Formats: sequence, C-alpha cells, structure tokens
Amino acid sequence: MSDKKRVAILVSGGGSNMVSLVDSMLNDADHPGQPCLVLSNNADAGGLTKAAARGVATAVVDHRPFGKDREAFEAELVKPILEARADVVCLAGFMRVLTAGFVRQFEGRMLNIHPSLLPKYKGLHTHARALEAGDDRHGCTVHEVTPLLDDGPILGQAEVPVNPGDTPDDLAARVLVQEHRLYPAVLARYLRGERDVLHLS
Repeated sequence: MSDKKRVAILVSGGGSNMVSLVDSMLNDADHPGQPCLVLSNNADAGGLTKAAARGVATAVVDHRPFGKDREAFEAELVKPILEARADVVCLAGFMRVLTAGFVRQFEGRMLNIHPSLLPKYKGLHTHARALEAGDDRHGCTVHEVTPLLDDGPILGQAEVPVNPGDTPDDLAARVLVQEHRLYPAVLARYLRGERDVLHLS
C-alpha cells in the first residue's frame, strides 16, 4: 500500500465526483492511488457523509468566518491536506476560487474537473452558455490547476451530444454521467505519469 499515491479530494456539496474517484481507488487493488482525505468548506456537505461511510478521513474548514480574507482561509485549508500527506489534490465540486499562492503549493499535483469542453466556457453556467451558443457538442474536461481559473494543461475530455429541446438541466445530467467516467480514468493515468489527453465519447 505504501507505494500508492495519497489523494486528497476537496468538495463543497454532494460529492458525486468524489464518490466516483474514491470508489475507483478502493475497488481496484491495482489502482496507483488511495484516498487519504475528503475536505470541505461546508460542514453540511453530503460528500463528507459519503466519504466517512467509505472509511475515508474527513475534515471541514468553513470559509465563512474568514469573510473576504482568502489567504487566511487557505492558510487553514492547507493544514489538513499537509497533515494527510497528500501527494495529489483533486478538486471535485469545490466552490471556492483558490488564490495563486495556494495553487502554487500544489502546482503539478492538483487536478480539477470542469463542465465544459475547455477552453470553451470557463467559469459558471457552462450548460446554459453552450445552449445559447448553439453548440451541437458539449462535455467536461479534467485539467491541471494553475493560478488562472479553469486553465492549465488539459488531461482528458468527454463529449455528449446537445439534443434539440435540451434545457441546461438536461445537459448537466448528461455531462455528469461522463464526469463520473472521465475523472477516475484521468486520475489513474495521471498517477502513473501519463499526461497525454484522454478522449471519451
């Protein structure tokens, strides 16, 4: 077990992508990673309960007492990650924008999943924006995290068709299915040192 990479996962909500990552590691004896921590900025995050049920250590650092002082929040946020001796950090629905100072501590060791085919539609409301643009394909991207929002080297993408009459919720549901396939696949490859872009459809 000691040769496995230790993976910390940051969540803010229900943690469905976290569950896909954790289950992929726990259910495959040959997986190069092991979950060492699920960390949230929200004590009520459903992902914490799901992680604990799988035997994964959890921690909470509430951002609200820090107001707009992001550096002070991140100074506390980093502590459980370091205590867990995480080799890699995965953002999985973590709804706080991280400062460049925090990101640089884990540069080359932090991944994120974003619900668009980057570089299209960085930021929020990606599904509505894809529909407004009249796109016929949409999807999700796993990328390395850099100080620029939703930037960094792309490691994998999965596409879905945009169907006539789709709503943003329809598209979000279809993309989420692909997120749950793509993120675990990319993480396993990443931990093995593979950096070529994985394409799923």
